[in-house]
Amino acid sequence: MLIWKERVQRLITLILGLLQRYPRVIALFGFCSGVFSFIMVDRHRAGFARAMAIVMLVSWIWLMLENLLTDRFKRRFGWEVPPGLLRYATQLIHQESLFFCLPFFFVTTTWNSGQALFTGVLTLAGLAAITDPVYYKFLSVRRWTFLGYHTLTLFAVLLTALPIILHLSTPQSYQAALGIAVLLSFPSLAVTVKIHKWWRWFALVGLTLSIGSVGWFARAWVPPSTLWMTEMAVTESFDNAQRTPGDSLETVSVAQIKAQGLYAYTAINAPRGLNERIYHAWRKDGQEVDRIALDIKGGREAGYRAWTHKQNFPTDPSGKWQVQVLTEAGQVIGTLRFEVTP
Repeated sequence: MLIWKERVQRLITLILGLLQRYPRVIALFGFCSGVFSFIMVDRHRAGFARAMAIVMLVSWIWLMLENLLTDRFKRRFGWEVPPGLLRYATQLIHQESLFFCLPFFFVTTTWNSGQALFTGVLTLAGLAAITDPVYYKFLSVRRWTFLGYHTLTLFAVLLTALPIILHLSTPQSYQAALGIAVLLSFPSLAVTVKIHKWWRWFALVGLTLSIGSVGWFARAWVPPSTLWMTEMAVTESFDNAQRTPGDSLETVSVAQIKAQGLYAYTAINAPRGLNERIYHAWRKDGQEVDRIALDIKGGREAGYRAWTHKQNFPTDPSGKWQVQVLTEAGQVIGTLRFEVTP
């Protein structure tokens, strides 16, 4: 037993030495594995996608139970895991998680909307994870900032992993990811708030509910990480037999839309498969004038092609128009823009 312990300790010391000598290796590994994961998922490797998602979630379960497991390990084997190794393991999980998610969010973000803010913050979190001075001297030593960082990363992982593993719809995934992230933040908040008086329990519950409420009402600013547009068009004509649109238009006259209306065509990519309701929300000068529901079921080979034909326009339809493609939870998948001229 003593020989085994000495060998393990020497191995851990060697690993820590290598990590301290080559700190950028962890960052490079996290970045490369994240990009590789996205490429494999995008190439129909459903089994690989599920495996990666499960690894991400298991690593987070370990992270949440880190203190309990290390105490059990110490009692069982008589020595504790060096803090330096735990520190590097936590950083690696954050890096792996963020760079696993970021390619999905980069593809699914509607950049001329509030979603750019969420993806921008997530990008800064990824850069912080690979910048040791920021990660160790700013994030990890401040409990509030680390808690927020931790919760954001977990939320992003769940948004990406749950649809791939469980084939949940986008609204179901969002609700589950938000609920789990808020629930798991509760113990950390309890430690941070330092409950010495009874009324602080109410403050803690209120703070937790506030975090959940902000996450829910800000859902339109969060990209649907496993749904993205591959093709979109606003057109006067549509080939129903081939399911292909005519030329996409940026401007159209009042006379044209009065005569034959307009088609909004969208094609949606989803590595997990698609079985949910989406909406085409027609907006004129920022105001929604029509919302058309589309129930979509099928595999990737079907192309997730959906279209709506709008013929009922206002008396004076001239102005700037948008067709927003929305999930049932209100997340924007993509936006089509065109102008109607007199």
